[in-house]
Amino acid sequence: MSPVTAGVLQLLALIAALALAYRPLGDHLARVYSSEKHYRAEKWIYKAIGADPTAEMRWPAYLRAVLAFSAAGVLFLYALQRAQGVLPGSLGFSAIDPDQAFNTAASFVTNTNWQSYAGEQAMGHVVQTGGLAVQNFVSAAVGMAVAVALVRGFARSRTGELGNFWVDLVRGTVRVLLPISVVGAPVLVACGAIQNFAGIHEVGQFLGGSQQWNGGAVASQEVIKELGTNGGGYFNANSAHPFENPGPFSNLFEIFLILLIPFALTRTFGRMVGSVKQGYAILATMATLWIGFTTLMMWTEFAHHGPVFDVSGGAMEGKETRFGIGASAVFSVATTLTSTGAVNSFHSSYTGLGGGIQLLGMQLGEIAPGGVGSGLYGMLVMAVIAVFIAGLMVGRTPEYLGKKIGTREIKFAACYILITPALVLGFTAAAMALDTPAHSMTNTGAHGFSEILYAYTSGANNNGSAFAGLNADTQWFNSTIGLAMLLGRFLPMVFVLALAGSLAEQGPVPATAGTLRTDKPLYTGLLAGTILIITGLTYFPALALGPLAEGLAS
Repeated sequence: MSPVTAGVLQLLALIAALALAYRPLGDHLARVYSSEKHYRAEKWIYKAIGADPTAEMRWPAYLRAVLAFSAAGVLFLYALQRAQGVLPGSLGFSAIDPDQAFNTAASFVTNTNWQSYAGEQAMGHVVQTGGLAVQNFVSAAVGMAVAVALVRGFARSRTGELGNFWVDLVRGTVRVLLPISVVGAPVLVACGAIQNFAGIHEVGQFLGGSQQWNGGAVASQEVIKELGTNGGGYFNANSAHPFENPGPFSNLFEIFLILLIPFALTRTFGRMVGSVKQGYAILATMATLWIGFTTLMMWTEFAHHGPVFDVSGGAMEGKETRFGIGASAVFSVATTLTSTGAVNSFHSSYTGLGGGIQLLGMQLGEIAPGGVGSGLYGMLVMAVIAVFIAGLMVGRTPEYLGKKIGTREIKFAACYILITPALVLGFTAAAMALDTPAHSMTNTGAHGFSEILYAYTSGANNNGSAFAGLNADTQWFNSTIGLAMLLGRFLPMVFVLALAGSLAEQGPVPATAGTLRTDKPLYTGLLAGTILIITGLTYFPALALGPLAEGLAS
C-alpha cells in the first residue's frame, strides 16, 4: 500500500468515527446544559464553593465568575510550581523560575498549553497531575461554558440571563470530560502509553550507553490533553513520544479525541436553538475548511520535489516513521485548526507551504472546528459578521436566528475579531525590532521570521504548538507570550458574553420572504468565504514575509 493511500484511508476512517459519534454526543451535550436536575456529587461541589445552582446570571456576572475562577487558577498553578522543590513526588526537580512559572500558569489556565520547558526535565508528579492535568479539565470546561452562554443568547428572548457559570463549569467537567477520559485512558494504556508514578531510572540505548527517563500518569493526562483541545506534552517530544503516542492506532484515536467535542457542539447548538439544520450549516462550514486544509497539507508534504523526497515518498523530515506523512499531516491540521497544540511531528521541518497552512489554520481563529467551546463561539461570531455583510448587500437589517444584528451587536463582533490579530502582529513586530528576542532564533531569513510569527500566533490564539526552532525560554518570550495568551483568551470572552447578553435581551423577529436562510448551502459558502477573506486581508502581508516566501523559494 502506498503512503498516499494509507493516509487517505486513515482520514476516511477518522471521518467515519466522527460521524458515528456526532449525533449521540451532540444530543448528550444539549441535555447536559439544558437539564434542571443536579447530581448529588454536583450539589456537594456547589456547597463546597458556595455557589447557588438555581441562580441565573446576566452577562457581567457570568464574566466576573469566569475571570475570578481563571485568576484563582493562575495563582494556584503559579504557587504550585514555585513550591515544587519542597513537594513530595518532585523527582528531585527544583522550583520553576518565576517568569517560566507565570508563562506555564497562564498557558494551562487559558487552554493554550504552550511549553517553554521539557516536561520530563522540569515537572514532578504533583505539578503534572495536581496542577497541569486539573487545568486541562477545567480550562476546557470554561470554554464550553462560554460557548453555551452565547447559544443561550440566541435561544432566549427578552431576558439578559445566560445561565449559571458554576453549573455549566461543573456539568461540563463531571458529565462530559471526566466520563470520556475514564473510558479513553485505558484505551491509550492498551495501546502502550504508560500510566504510573515511577521515579527516574536508567534506560539502555540501542547503540550503547544509557539515558535517564521518568515515568508518570501519562495516559490519563494524554486523553484530556487531546479531548479538551489542550495540548502540552508530559514529555518534550509531545505526541511524537512513544510513551504518549505509541503507534498508528493511538495516533488516530488521539486525532479523534481532538476533533470529537468541537464538531459535536454544532449539534448541541442546533438542538438548543430549536433548529438542527442551523447546526448542520455550522458543521458544514467547519468540515469544509478542515477537509480543505487537510487535503492541502497532505498534498504539500507528499508532492514536494527533490531526490531525497522522491526516495522517502515525500517530506519525511521531522516526522515519525511509525506514523508517516499522511497521519502526521492529518494530526498537524487537526491540532492547528483547533486550540490543541499537541504535535506528533516537528512543525518547523514541514515544507514552507506546509508551515504556512499551519499558521493560517491558527489565524482563522481556530474555528474549523476550533477548540472545545472556543471554536463554536468563534464560528458564531463569524456567522454574525457574515449575515451583516449579506444585509449590506441587499440593503436590509441583518438577522440571525430571529435576532436583529444591529450596531451594538456588530461592534461586539468586530472587537472580537480584531483582538487576536492586534496581539499577534504587535508582539511579532516588537520581537523582530528588538535585539534580544531575535537572538533566540536558530534560523535567519523567512524561516526565522516564521518562527517568531508562529510563536505569537500560537500564544494569542491559545493553540500552544510551536515551530520548535525558537528558544522561547527567555524572560522576554515567557513574559510576552504569557501576556498574549491571557489577553487572547479573556478579552474575546468579554465581547462574546456581551454579545450573548445583548441578543438575549431582544425579542424574536419573525422570518419574512426577505430573511436570509442561514441553514442553506448558500449561507455556508458565504460564511466560509467571509472567514477566508477576513483572515487573508489581515495576515497576508505577514505570511508573505515568512512561509509564502520560503515556500516559493523552494
